[in-house]
Amino acid sequence: MPRPTKGPRLYRRADRGYYVIRDGDRFVRTGTRDSGEAEAALARYLAEKGRQSGPRAPHQMTVATALDIYGRERAPAVRAPERIGYAIAALLPVLGSLPVGSITGEVCRRYAKTRGKAPGTVRKELGVLAAALNHCHAEGYLTSAPKVRLPAKPAPRDRWLTRDEAARLIRAAYRNPKARHLARFILVALYTGTRSEAILRLRFMPHTGGGHVDTEAGRIYRRGARQTETKKRQPPIPIPRKLLAHLRRWERNGAQYVVDVDGQRVGSVKTAWRTALAEADIEHCTRHDLRHTAITWAMQRGIDKWTAAGYFGVTLDVLEGTYGHHHPDFLQGAVEAMDRRA
Repeated sequence: MPRPTKGPRLYRRADRGYYVIRDGDRFVRTGTRDSGEAEAALARYLAEKGRQSGPRAPHQMTVATALDIYGRERAPAVRAPERIGYAIAALLPVLGSLPVGSITGEVCRRYAKTRGKAPGTVRKELGVLAAALNHCHAEGYLTSAPKVRLPAKPAPRDRWLTRDEAARLIRAAYRNPKARHLARFILVALYTGTRSEAILRLRFMPHTGGGHVDTEAGRIYRRGARQTETKKRQPPIPIPRKLLAHLRRWERNGAQYVVDVDGQRVGSVKTAWRTALAEADIEHCTRHDLRHTAITWAMQRGIDKWTAAGYFGVTLDVLEGTYGHHHPDFLQGAVEAMDRRA
């Protein structure tokens, strides 16, 4: 009498340590030595194996299947697909095997507790889950999509550098031969408020992978011609005079990218950033805080709000809600009204 099949399961190769999925006589490579990633691959395999045609009720589709569809169909079209990938990698081990129909507020709260991460991180991850379920519903894979309950949105950070801190940070970067490229990154961020990824993609000539600097016209085009516009807008802007002098000098010296090392694009400044912060004795500051600093300084100088919104690529609502209290005119109307009553 033949033995009953055990069904698809993970098997670790003894020779190289990679996990494979064993399904009867069939072996499917996962391409990973990590047990968590292998379990996620198994969940996707099981979901794909049980796939049926036509829209399915929420209890007939696993979360892993919904995330897989979203990752394949939507992620390639966004500006930063790796962010969707990070969220999916976090969601799959915890929720991947569950039916879509089991996603409730309580399940979402348990996920947040299991992850043990900051509310902002969990909110982003569950936001990807919500987007995936809505995508599957809109594209006809699901008959309906349950509501994903997100943690409360955290209050916006109000961390910005003083001018003394900014000067110390630039000096620390410039004095370290291995982190000197970071000084360029900081200058561009402080003068323009451009987001980190966009700065690292800036070249001195047009290209499809990102924006470019036109030192003759004195303009920065922060988005490449083939890059899609997103909510995080990157409008072209005129270059401040002092920054333009730096950019022209870097270009004359043969730089291909605005931030480069030996003529090669820098993919990340994380290590250099941590080193410079330690050298400058600055705490609790992220690279994105350079953008906050640029906008805050502009508001403190009394910049017209419509001009600031256009220059920094934010909506007027965000500008007023996050940075409005730094503007010298903040609540001035109320003060004048109270003075008239006196």
